[in-house]
Amino acid sequence: MDGSGSFLTAMVGLTGAAIGGFTSFMTSWLTVRTQLKQKLKEVARERREKVYSDFIREAARLFGDALGHERDDVSDLIALYALVAHMRLVARSDVVERAENVLEAIVVAYLEPNRTLHQLREFAHNGGLDPLRLFSEACRKELERFDDA
Repeated sequence: MDGSGSFLTAMVGLTGAAIGGFTSFMTSWLTVRTQLKQKLKEVARERREKVYSDFIREAARLFGDALGHERDDVSDLIALYALVAHMRLVARSDVVERAENVLEAIVVAYLEPNRTLHQLREFAHNGGLDPLRLFSEACRKELERFDDA
């Protein structure tokens, strides 16, 4: 009986150590996994924010240029088209749709005759000088999803 009691005590001790080791391993694994998922979300958010910011900067520049110049040359629009294509890979469809609307507004502005200051004032009064508003709002909503998740 003495031998089996010692054996039972040793087995209980080993089982407890194994359970403790397994628990420690699982806790560490879950912590690292959670941290990795959070880091991947942060990286995805930062990438999208950069694409959106680049698009806003380039679209604003081109829209401003389009208000004062008529053009038939599309070479200036290539970078903007590339940014929209990039968005199609990573963004929700409503963001892409808004970006395409901005692109269309720029093309239309280039095709229209140059505007006088009086016409620009009237255009601004009617909300025409902010083609990026809906795009920016859609981007903000999408980026907020990353913050909430």
